[in-house]
Amino acid sequence: VEILDVSVPIRPGMVTYPGDPQVYMERVVSMMHGDIANLTRLDFGVHTGTHIDAPVHFIDEGAGADALPLEVFLGPCQVVDATEVGEIGPDDVPSGVERVLFKTRNSELWGRNDFDESFVRIGVTAAQRLVDEGARLVGVDYLSVGDPETHETLLGAGIAAIEGLDLRGIEPGPYQLACLPLRIVDSDGAPTRAVLFRD
Repeated sequence: VEILDVSVPIRPGMVTYPGDPQVYMERVVSMMHGDIANLTRLDFGVHTGTHIDAPVHFIDEGAGADALPLEVFLGPCQVVDATEVGEIGPDDVPSGVERVLFKTRNSELWGRNDFDESFVRIGVTAAQRLVDEGARLVGVDYLSVGDPETHETLLGAGIAAIEGLDLRGIEPGPYQLACLPLRIVDSDGAPTRAVLFRD
């Protein structure tokens, strides 16, 4: 089985959403300085790199990352080619698919060191179409699924949102997805390692 890592590496200086904390790493115990082992402190926001949004991110009384059902993040998914669109619309949403990952021109933005405000978003009508089609998970290849109303539509309907995927090397089509968020109590988001594979 070939495992395809679609996670963005976490490192100091990486692109973060405007206003989010920057990544800070410090080697607080160091063998180079005579310590018995190496130990690193890591400081960053929970919406850094590849991560999930929990409902409480946009819904005040919503569930935190630790309360999300894990089975949503494991199973068959469809990578949809949306590389030619400026915004993901309802016609881009496949019918009857539980887990949908949108590959857009956003993936190429991971090669840049600064945030690009012109990233492709999921439109509100597409978000509602995902709800109507019974989707349980949606993923995008940049740091946001879209505007607040898009978030509210998806998260309010219980659809899990993965943001920050790197789909540059991924062909559209069916895959198996494994993407388990860290179990951070009451958190509005959680980092995750996302992989795709085929049997």
